[in-house]
Amino acid sequence: MSPRRIAFRASSSPIAEEARLALTEAHGDVSLEEAEVIVALGGDGFMLQTLHATQHLPAPVFGMNRGTVGFLMNEYRSAGLIERLAASEEAVIHPLHMTATTVAGEVHESLAINEVSLLRAGPQAAKLRITVDDRLRMAELVCDGALVATPAGSTAYNYSAHGPILPIDSKVLAITAVAAFRPRRWRGALVPISATVNFEVLEPNKRPVMAVADSASVPDVARVEIKSSPDISHRILFDPGHGLEERLIREQFV
Repeated sequence: MSPRRIAFRASSSPIAEEARLALTEAHGDVSLEEAEVIVALGGDGFMLQTLHATQHLPAPVFGMNRGTVGFLMNEYRSAGLIERLAASEEAVIHPLHMTATTVAGEVHESLAINEVSLLRAGPQAAKLRITVDDRLRMAELVCDGALVATPAGSTAYNYSAHGPILPIDSKVLAITAVAAFRPRRWRGALVPISATVNFEVLEPNKRPVMAVADSASVPDVARVEIKSSPDISHRILFDPGHGLEERLIREQFV
């Protein structure tokens, strides 16, 4: 069924705002709460912002690339939007839930669609201890950082850190080291999507670490718990034949 009520959101870039003005003139614009579908104009970062901001709403999100990479976006075309929305295919993804406890004892919670990262925040390498489902798996990882990535986020920071690309329907999460020093050759691990991953920061005052859930950051963390949130769903629309499954496969042959 062709959607009649569309909400348009654009990033702050001039080309995204120009596209929003042209599309709203052609199709009108409703509030996010009234929308049958939300069209996001920008790059992947803006798509993540839109998904986080609208996760409480039933409308799916159709992105059109007015940014740089655009892995989560469709090609921008001003013509034929209604037909594209009617023919689009849907992907449902679930975010990660991060609980970060700082050295001072403050607790911060955030959701991450792509990944949760721990990154060194000082001149010295971070020292991390990793447990999975309360079982110690690595007593000490010396590194610039480490991350836990979802299948949808496996081609983002995870892939740049030499982590694996995960099929979108795989029931695993990737744990990937960033510039591991010791064990030097450790390339990470795959764990069930139901697993709870805990990082303990060793020597946090000497070797400060920040935690980042997508773009939400927490400085001076002492412990970080990461687990999937299957009760929260993000619905993303793609042009036929260009969905997440196809993109993840195609990325491996570039």
